[in-house]
Amino acid sequence: MRGVLRFLVGVGAGGGVLAGYLYTVGAETVLNRMLVVTPWVLGIIALLVVLEGLADAIGVWASIAPLGEGISPGKSVQFALAGDFFDTFSPAGPVSSEPIMARFFSVATDTGYSEALGVRSTAKYVKSATQAVFSAVLGMFVLFGTPDAAPILLTFGLSIAGLVVFGGLILRTRNHLSKGITAALTPVVSRISGLYREQPYDRAFVAAGVDRFWQRIVGFQETPGLLVLIAVGGLIEQLLTAAALWVALAGIGVNSVFFPILIIIPLPQVASVIPIPGSLGAYDLLLGGALVVVTGAPSTAATAAVLVVRTLALPFSGLAGGISVAYLRGWQPRVRSE
Repeated sequence: MRGVLRFLVGVGAGGGVLAGYLYTVGAETVLNRMLVVTPWVLGIIALLVVLEGLADAIGVWASIAPLGEGISPGKSVQFALAGDFFDTFSPAGPVSSEPIMARFFSVATDTGYSEALGVRSTAKYVKSATQAVFSAVLGMFVLFGTPDAAPILLTFGLSIAGLVVFGGLILRTRNHLSKGITAALTPVVSRISGLYREQPYDRAFVAAGVDRFWQRIVGFQETPGLLVLIAVGGLIEQLLTAAALWVALAGIGVNSVFFPILIIIPLPQVASVIPIPGSLGAYDLLLGGALVVVTGAPSTAATAAVLVVRTLALPFSGLAGGISVAYLRGWQPRVRSE
């Protein structure tokens, strides 16, 4: 009975994602855009969307490998889909979804929450940095000299600079940050743990957890191969998303070059700062506008291509991800000494 209930919750979540998207964009608009491509094209795009969701499992497996005995490839797929679900539903995307997923990673590997958050934070940073650097380098060759593309290249340049500065400052000031984080989190952790423990966690417990968080981040220096796998997984995801958009444009009747589309895929990630689940509307607007700039496609065609891909991607992340989340272990608090 519980299994059936979990499945129904997952299905309901997927339906909710689709309903929210239709409400935001307009059901009639989505339907009209979907009808401009053939069922064969929709099938290819759907396959690429599924493969992109599964490709995230590469980075998940590599990032969790240092924790305990790691997780199996099958579990990596489940966690990847579950993470995609929270990426969609969380207002700030991975910024707010990874702290949620860290709970389930820690339970699956029988390690501490701070350790799981440390490896997943590293994975997201490496993935984002790899995609930004790849797009910037490729863009210098493909888009350089195109006047309208200058803002895109500038955005990537600023993003890379920001990632380098941010990462450097975090590592250099981590001792001071640790003290501030410990002071801020101790009352919260103490209050929450007091709900299910006779003796709430104290400041020493929080400080030890923060220390393990940093140890997991710097610990990747000893396993550079895992960082390479995370980076490769991110590039595969970028490639598959670009392929889906390229097929959608071709299905609409727009002949476009593949590489410019590949370059702009990481660009709409800035939409995650907008506090809307799934960045509904914001993501579509940014990606559609970038497609117009780099491909020269009419704005109506670019918007239609984005809508087709998103109309297939969002329900998949909601349905498959929702079911995956429903079957995760770790929903109930547990008493554990770290």
